[in-house]
Amino acid sequence: MKNRFIILSLLASLIIGISGCSDQLEEKYPDPEKSSTPSIPGFFTAMLDNGRVRPKYWNMRTFVLLHPATYAQTTTFENSNAVYQQNDGYTEQYWEDFYVSGSNGSGVMSTYTAMQVAYENLPDADKAGQEIFMQAGKVTLIDEASKMIDLWGDIPFSEAASLITSSTINYGKFDDQEELYYSFISDLEEAANYFASAGTSSSFSKYDILLSGDTDLWQRYANSLKLRLLMRISNVDESTAQTEVMNMLGNSGNYPLVDGNNAGDYDPAFSDILLEPQTTNTDHLNSAFTEGTQYYASDYMLNTAMLPANDPRVPVIFDKFGRTTDNVFVPNEEYKAMPITYTSNQQQEEYQDHSIIDSTTFLQNPDLPGIVITASEVNFLKAEAYERWGGGDPQEAYETAVKQSISFYYYLNNINSLLARKESKPGSSAIETFLTEENIAYTGSTEEKLAKIWEQKWLHFGVLQSIQAWSEYRRTGFPELTFPEAGLSGFKSPPTRLVYPTKEKTLNSENYQAVQDQDVRDGKIFWDVD
Repeated sequence: MKNRFIILSLLASLIIGISGCSDQLEEKYPDPEKSSTPSIPGFFTAMLDNGRVRPKYWNMRTFVLLHPATYAQTTTFENSNAVYQQNDGYTEQYWEDFYVSGSNGSGVMSTYTAMQVAYENLPDADKAGQEIFMQAGKVTLIDEASKMIDLWGDIPFSEAASLITSSTINYGKFDDQEELYYSFISDLEEAANYFASAGTSSSFSKYDILLSGDTDLWQRYANSLKLRLLMRISNVDESTAQTEVMNMLGNSGNYPLVDGNNAGDYDPAFSDILLEPQTTNTDHLNSAFTEGTQYYASDYMLNTAMLPANDPRVPVIFDKFGRTTDNVFVPNEEYKAMPITYTSNQQQEEYQDHSIIDSTTFLQNPDLPGIVITASEVNFLKAEAYERWGGGDPQEAYETAVKQSISFYYYLNNINSLLARKESKPGSSAIETFLTEENIAYTGSTEEKLAKIWEQKWLHFGVLQSIQAWSEYRRTGFPELTFPEAGLSGFKSPPTRLVYPTKEKTLNSENYQAVQDQDVRDGKIFWDVD
């Protein structure tokens, strides 16, 4: 027992030390290391304080832009010979930040395990008061773990963090990705049911830096994450997905969702699940985009999906400005993305002639939140379900999702406290007109309608939710993107999964042997049957 608490104390010290805004967290939340007993609330706050969720420089620069954003084409990338080659060091950091607290991630796996150990050692009379932290922590863990599966496939999970649970180092087996997904879906059902009747407390409200103790939002978050995972498996197990999804959508009273009350003109601050920056945060994205072409608008997104439809989101997602190679910004007369077919030399020569990602919304926005799940995504999921299986109005859900995406991006633009230049959201009549544009209007065959749902959802995810965009692109095959062939042998096209980090293969070699044959860059995650 003593060894466990020593380990917990060391972990607590690590958790508090890693945060980029640790001074503020220490002022607001007691340091578990300084307590005679491990602090479950303190661990929970540390789980939420995650630099892999917030749009922090290191996560965007080394992982998102180089990997899922490139593979999903949610940003422009330099057409170099090695553009599709995975950076083993950077992906290894993402992997490790899931398991153990570091300078960028919160180590949600080890931190939640520490919570479990502390909870199990509580007197029975004290457990009820801590259950709410355990349930919310479980939802948080599942959200991050499901992304790990979407990126790699099988992952160590059930036997991970053995040092905390048993005081011995045993590297965990790789759990089957499909079995984990189904267990997550079941666990989310349990968590949502818990929050349906759970009362909040001043302690939970204080330590919950995500939703301020709002149990209704936690229930909606759990249900919406479950909906995401069910639709993710819907092409490989349509029967299960259809049964469970239609049960949820047909019983909204029992399964409330993060859907903005199905209103296009909604307020994301009160409806969406967003991880707000700490008040001392000055880490905006400008420095994360400074290398190469990643300042620039995605060709397909701007030139094909948005400009022909007169999309009202263009002014808050992109700037007309170009940029020279010495970082001088040049105003242009029109919005225009660099063609995806440009060679690296052409890209270098014509930087200044093409649109960049918007400065107010993204590059210099210190108030940009981490995006966990939004009403727009949920209504796109509803639209797909209704179009495939009936039971509701797919057009209404689709149009609501598009309207909510417009509201969302104008919200991000307008919360910037650093820059005065803000855009005014167009009126309802202009938005209704936009919904009648040919490549937006909900018309055509079922296949054509689904293609519009999937393309608009990809557009909504954009660069900030590139992990979700890449997952949905692999699941659906939409939008129909063109990727230039790279020159490096074995890496001529984007991968369909990440390969395991070298360190994991070395240190966990015995368990790695069980998954070695499937550890190839053109392997597929179990839900990818397109």
